[in-house]
Formats: sequence, structure tokens, C-alpha cells
Amino acid sequence: MLLAHSARAQIYVLGVAQDGGYPHAGCIKKCCADAWASKDKRRYVTSLAYADSASGKWWLLEATPDIAAQLQYFSELTRGRYKYLPDGIFVTHAHIGHYTGLMQLGREVMNTRDMPVYVMPRMRQYLTDNGPWSQLVRLGNIKLVDIAQVMDSADMAGKKKAAYDLAPGVGVYAFRVPHRDEYSETVGLGVCTREKNYIFIPDIDKWEKWQTDIRNVATAADVVLIDGTFYRDGELPGRSMSEVPHPFVQETIKLFTEGMPYRARGKVHFIHFNHTNPLLWDTAEQQKVMKAGFRLAEQGEKL
Repeated sequence: MLLAHSARAQIYVLGVAQDGGYPHAGCIKKCCADAWASKDKRRYVTSLAYADSASGKWWLLEATPDIAAQLQYFSELTRGRYKYLPDGIFVTHAHIGHYTGLMQLGREVMNTRDMPVYVMPRMRQYLTDNGPWSQLVRLGNIKLVDIAQVMDSADMAGKKKAAYDLAPGVGVYAFRVPHRDEYSETVGLGVCTREKNYIFIPDIDKWEKWQTDIRNVATAADVVLIDGTFYRDGELPGRSMSEVPHPFVQETIKLFTEGMPYRARGKVHFIHFNHTNPLLWDTAEQQKVMKAGFRLAEQGEKL
């Protein structure tokens, strides 16, 4: 199981789909037909929960459109051992699958008080200046907190001193990654425990656009959950995939296969699957990836 290393700190996968979820609005093709017909095959938008049993605290990574269901889901997965609302929420960027769940914290729904939301500077400005998010700030439903940022890529998978101290031995930090930054910068997140380090990069453009070699990051970390939005080129018929650049899973597999031992590839978990990605619904393609030594993040698993 993913990230199962100790009873103290655990990461739960609360969703694995791309921003539109699975099944996808407006899609009645083969890729989504079964999911529309069966609730068991549906998947929430990508999100993680980081729970620390020693402090009794937990944090949510990404505020997705499915946040209402995911808060309940986390409570069920942990059998009510933690309070319903997290002790903070980390947001990677301003695309709809990653921050729009914040609306559930407003006075129309839960009316939270000073919920810490960890963000980068442009994300802070975006939420402060634009409604309806600005109302959450003005009414004190959320409290924007500057996320600790790692400036040196060499720190990304092991320098715990760079992490924001959330509780004793608990830290989360951010690092910039290239992506379509229309409204905010985009970051990946590093999660630190006393024993392990995890890397979470749900969205990034092509790996070669990043000045950091993802293989070095994966080698230094214990687990990496990375962008698996699209499996291959041509996945969006009639649309240029350069409009939504992501590293194809096939490209990432080739990159790691050329520069990482087979046993080490098990650290790599693909996540953030678009509804067109056969890794959501094609058993044969799933087996190909796993036989190559890689893993697929599964909703509900504990890492």
C-alpha cells in the first residue's frame, strides 16, 4: 500500500482524477460510460490527506470540487479518529481542480473560522482580489498563510529544515514547477515525516521544461506522486495537446526506464488521470505500467 511506513504519519489518497473528475462532464464515450453506469468506478479529483496520529492533526493537500465528499471520505477511512475539518489546506495552483473547493468553507455552507490555507504569493493575491474567494478572506472563513518554499532543488527530497513546521516532526514545503500559470504560480509539494519524504507533483509541463531532473528527486525521496494526466499523444481527438501540456505517462516511463533501476521505479506513483487516460479504466494498460515497475495511485489507499 502507498506510504504505509508507520502508525504515526500516513498519507491517504482521496482522489486520483484530473480537474474534471471521473466520469467527466459531457462525456458519453467508452472511457466514461461504465463510470456513469456504476458509482463504484467513479473517482474524485486528485487530493491527499496527511494525518499525524501523534499530534492528532491532519492536513488536506488540494481543495478540489469534490471536497465535500472527500472530507466525509477521509472520516470514513480513518473511522472518525480525526476531527472532520483539517488543520490546514495546501493549494498548489489556481486551476479549478485544486482550489475551487474552498467555496465550501464560506458562510453559505460550513462558515469556517480562520481555516489556514497555505499558498504562494500570486495565489494569495488571486484569492484576495477576486470574488467569491475574496469574501472568504474578508469574512475570516480562511486565513491565508505563506507556504514555506524550497529555493534550491537540492533540498527538495530530504532537507527537513526547509519544511514548514506544522507539528513536531511534521512538515510540508513547496517548490516551483513550470505549468500554465494564468492566475497563479504552480508548485509541487514535499511532505516530511521523521522517517520519510514524499513528493507530490500533480501538474507540470513537460519534464524538460523544468531545470530539475525528476529522476534525481525520485531517487532522493521515498515516494513520488506525479502527473499522469495523459497516457499518450493523440488522446484528445481534434484538439492540439500542446494547449494543455503535460508529460505523457509513456514519456515519463521512458525517462525513468533510461535512468532509474527497476526496483527504484516502485517509488513512482502516477496520479491526476484525465478521463481519457486508459490507466483509469483499461486493465491491460494498467498492467503494462505496473510490469514496468511503476505504480498507479488508487483512491482510498493509505501510503
